Amino acid sequence: MGFAYIRSSTTQVEISNAKDRSLDMGVEKNETFGGHQSHLIIPNGNGHDDKNYDFWKQPDGLGYKPCLDFSIEYRRESKKILVERRKYLMVVVSGGLNQQKIQIVDAVVIARILGAVLVVPILQINLIWGDESEFSDIFDLEQFKSVLANDVKIVSLLPASKVMTRPSEDGSMPFNASPQWIRSHYPKRFNREGVLLLRRLDSRLSKDLPSDLQKLRCKVAFEALKFSPRVMEMGTKLAERMRSKGPYIALHLRMEKDVWVRTGCLSGLSSKYDEIVNIERIKRPELLTAKSSMTSNERKLAGLCPLNAKEVTRLLRALGAPRDARIYWAGGEPLGGKEALKPLTSEFPHLYNKYDIALPLELKPFAKRASIMAAIDYIVCKESDVFMASHGGNMGHAIQGHRAYEGHKKIITPNKRHMLPYFVNSSLTETEFEKMIKKLHRQSLGQPELRISKAGRDVTKYPVPECMCNQSNTTI
Repeated sequence: MGFAYIRSSTTQVEISNAKDRSLDMGVEKNETFGGHQSHLIIPNGNGHDDKNYDFWKQPDGLGYKPCLDFSIEYRRESKKILVERRKYLMVVVSGGLNQQKIQIVDAVVIARILGAVLVVPILQINLIWGDESEFSDIFDLEQFKSVLANDVKIVSLLPASKVMTRPSEDGSMPFNASPQWIRSHYPKRFNREGVLLLRRLDSRLSKDLPSDLQKLRCKVAFEALKFSPRVMEMGTKLAERMRSKGPYIALHLRMEKDVWVRTGCLSGLSSKYDEIVNIERIKRPELLTAKSSMTSNERKLAGLCPLNAKEVTRLLRALGAPRDARIYWAGGEPLGGKEALKPLTSEFPHLYNKYDIALPLELKPFAKRASIMAAIDYIVCKESDVFMASHGGNMGHAIQGHRAYEGHKKIITPNKRHMLPYFVNSSLTETEFEKMIKKLHRQSLGQPELRISKAGRDVTKYPVPECMCNQSNTTI
């Protein structure tokens, strides 16, 4: 049936409650996290150190709140769709956690457009990480079904009468596919038993959909796709430990070797590491997703490269991050290991990742579950007081949209193209540098931003105006 890389069984792994009940007593028991240190942020009654209040201050959300009011026509159509039993849509989603989430969101929307029953998406085994997690290992399946009960009928398995059928398979969806294309192309692709299997959905569905379908996207991304209870428990515990002594920053750092190879950029560490990246790029040219006509320096000045640790540090300091700020970082092993993080740890000594703040054995059940590990990072980053990604990408975009939907919590979007010339301008004093950096980022701190101000924006990154509205006359 062409399901070579689809797992067929569920492994139930329970979080060990650990003999040490200090798990629930705060971080003081975990010395690797810094529970023994005393020079951390002491917040005032508002949870902020007065001296650093500007940095922790949240953006003005202009009163925008979630509002998923579907049209009368959409609700009327729902009554017909929910009694459908003839057409069943199966989807196989691939990639890392956040790629999978994008495809699941689009699968729900496609099922709605087709008026088909959606079979719970199948997660393709990730050949890079060997992750065999199923949907219910990562996401709360009952939440997914119940939240969407009035939008799309979702079943865990095909009916017994259709299980033995070979589904018609289609992987030809073009980029920017419209609802009209889907309605004209797919109905005739269902097999005689009414089953259709779709693959390769990543970024295929148009970002510019009718209002009701945009609202459905938000409903799936922000309300239906909750993580499973055990994942939520672990992620929430780590977030609480980070906040145990005041507000914290979360960084998504993209400094892995494969990131430097794929982007056509250099890490800025040393000629030794530049050579490692260049050799890998020559050996595997297919990995290079960037325009090869540009040099790495040209790409950096164009704002197309990830920020390295030195640049992240200078940006945070210029924006007023206090030296004693607690910082959580998510991401894979950086090229250069600890050496790559030295600029950050020298300036901000309270830098931690999930392995630093988890108690011994706490993460062991998830050791070979890259998607679950990414979900834990996602939770801690989403719950932070300030979030910043060193580069674009699916996780950064997903967290940006989620934080907007939950009240426009502060997110720093590095204005790389305009700020990097100041980084190399040695004639500027530190005071002048900080002034310019703050000016450049005045409107890049998580304020409401209209999706429709630029074509092709994803509503799950920019939920205003389709999925959020305000009661006042304040406009953006």
